[in-house]
Amino acid sequence: MGFTGAVFSPTDGWTTCDLGHRHWGRAGAAGLLLHRAGEDGPELLLQHRAEWSHHGGTWGTPGGALHLDEGPSEGALREVREELGLTADDVVLGECSVDDHGGWAYTTVLATPARPIDPAGLRLDGESTAVGWIPLTGLDRVPLHPGLAASLPRLLPLL
Repeated sequence: MGFTGAVFSPTDGWTTCDLGHRHWGRAGAAGLLLHRAGEDGPELLLQHRAEWSHHGGTWGTPGGALHLDEGPSEGALREVREELGLTADDVVLGECSVDDHGGWAYTTVLATPARPIDPAGLRLDGESTAVGWIPLTGLDRVPLHPGLAASLPRLLPLL
């Protein structure tokens, strides 16, 4: 099942990249990869995507389509606010990593918490069914969003 919600921005919609993949976000997309030091090593704050969404049932970063004239960091912060209720004051932005498909790109904005973040206190907006700190050593136990899974070799050295 595809997207079932309303279109709010002229950049909401499907597009096909030069590699022939179908992507949501006519101007590209961005997401926030929030990471912290855990008891057993690094942990990632991931959301479990609602079944109706693209790649529903997988775990990935909060993120989505960029708006017109919106930079990746701005878009990632907007998306994490919409999807989890976190604000720019809750995170410290770090490096960006771009997955360029030719004609479409997804930018992962890395960040660390500016304060302790308890997933139980986050507000989910319906695009996800759960959120949690997932240790790197446990990523093989959850179904990862295919874009995140493919990007991990490039992202992990940036943590």
